[in-house]
Amino acid sequence: MANKVSKEFRKSAIIKQYQVGFALYNLSDKKMIFEQDADKQFTPASNTKLFTFYAALKMIPESMPALRYVERNDSLIFWGTGDPSFLQSELKDKSAYNFLLSTNKKLFFAPGRYTGDFFGSGWAWDDYNDYYQAEINELPLLDNTVWVRGNQTGGFSIIPKNFTSCFVKDAKTTTGDFFVKRKFNTNEFDYDAVNVKANYVQQIPFKVSNETTLSLLADTLHKSVEIIDMKMPADAKTLSGANRDSVLKAMLLPSDNFIAEQLLLVCGDKLSDTLNTNKTIEYVLKNYLADLPEKPRWVDGSGLSRMNLFSPKDMIMVLNLIYGEVNNQAKLFNMLPAGGKSGTLKNAYPKTNEPFVFGKTGSLTGVHNQSGFVVTKKGKVYTYSFMNNNFVNPTAAVRNEMVRIITYIHDNF
Repeated sequence: MANKVSKEFRKSAIIKQYQVGFALYNLSDKKMIFEQDADKQFTPASNTKLFTFYAALKMIPESMPALRYVERNDSLIFWGTGDPSFLQSELKDKSAYNFLLSTNKKLFFAPGRYTGDFFGSGWAWDDYNDYYQAEINELPLLDNTVWVRGNQTGGFSIIPKNFTSCFVKDAKTTTGDFFVKRKFNTNEFDYDAVNVKANYVQQIPFKVSNETTLSLLADTLHKSVEIIDMKMPADAKTLSGANRDSVLKAMLLPSDNFIAEQLLLVCGDKLSDTLNTNKTIEYVLKNYLADLPEKPRWVDGSGLSRMNLFSPKDMIMVLNLIYGEVNNQAKLFNMLPAGGKSGTLKNAYPKTNEPFVFGKTGSLTGVHNQSGFVVTKKGKVYTYSFMNNNFVNPTAAVRNEMVRIITYIHDNF
């Protein structure tokens, strides 16, 4: 089998043009079948989310910790856990909302658990206006983004509505397509003085701050929320929220960066009274991934950073650990993008009656990877990691070559 796969790589003209790492592992035999530069480090992009996925499986209970809180006399004091599901557009979880809405006690938000920056290490700061780079904080609300939608009259609506006063028309721009751009350090959104198409949708990260959090909470709950400076006590209770696996699926299928980053904070909720991405990563590497074949450089939850470096062999090991941790192939494959059917692999592979590829993609400029599971016509399951870096070819050409080789494995083994 190794010779056949090797032959497919040797006859590929495009693969010779950039850096490629590949590993193929037989799950039932627990045996590596074929490697090509599988011990070398590659920029993983969103393949990083598989590490986040595994960390969440190990550290987050079946129900997400939505809030931590204590009740003191007539007051309810609460702390964030990093949980991304609070009224998130896909999950729409109302656990924290209903809890805070139903109490007759005075509400106090105690900030300060999150000790990191609003962006991850090595992120491209000029992407701050793009939907996929929402800021990180301890109590995220509504995806940490503002939604702008066109209407039938040439205008637009804004959600959450309390950002409406932050929108400023640029009267100088009267031609071209409608677009909204936030100022980098403030929640001032400039928009063009042109008509908006009815189907227009733009999702823009807002600038997070304690003031913004309080404003959003008060507007959503229709009640006052104040800030209090109070360290979270050891006996703080936990409010259970969304189903963890639903949150993981919402991260994996569309490759949601916001959910991925917040999940690493949620993982750290039980480690200490602080939430910190680096501390979570260090803990996971030391306690769950100490036996990785190559020592990775792992800096964020989503893979937005080019500072991340993982080898295909590391990806194989993490995939195998995920497979064992979920311990239910049908459930696992339902959570992952499926070739020709769902998520980021829907359009990569042809539509078939039964998808045969389940995994995670990862793309940045000059980077396109796939790591996951391929089911062969004989019913065997193989773990694979296919990492392509430093190419100037069209991404579609790189993707098509990966699809060709993975399909060959499906057809012939």
